[in-house]
Amino acid sequence: MRAPFRFPFRLVLAAALPFAIAACAPAPIYKTGPEIVHATPQQMAGSPNDFPQAQVIWGGQVIGVQNLADHTRIEVLAYPLDSSQRPRLKEPATGRFMAEVPGFLEPMNFPEGSLITVRGQFTGTQAERVGHARYMYPMVFVRAGDFHRWTPEEMRQGHPNISFGVGVGVIR
Repeated sequence: MRAPFRFPFRLVLAAALPFAIAACAPAPIYKTGPEIVHATPQQMAGSPNDFPQAQVIWGGQVIGVQNLADHTRIEVLAYPLDSSQRPRLKEPATGRFMAEVPGFLEPMNFPEGSLITVRGQFTGTQAERVGHARYMYPMVFVRAGDFHRWTPEEMRQGHPNISFGVGVGVIR
């Protein structure tokens, strides 16, 4: 009598597995709404007049931190964001941007390569050098508290640690 129920149970379990894994992903850091513009830094740098005072949520990998007289500038290599607004490093970068935060930020808290997500207002573009090349950076004003540095644990959250494969292993 139990044999007929075995197949449907496995089918339901297999269908529910992706939803169970997705439910473990953290919620987005910042609320999104109609005021958020979904354009890449590269698109905004290419036509800044199309995006006056736009609100953006961008993230990526820190390239450098520079403290100026009254604010800190964080240079970021942007990547697309996942549903939790974490940078997806396995996808192609979408340009660079500068996040400007009022006050002083300790550069050691944002070492090169660390991952961040910011919510801010696009304020225009500024030409800077990347090596010997001229690069047009979109500038984003970010209020204190509207940036998040991702920890390795947060980056792993919601990603199942499951792998399948065939091979030979040696245990010593």
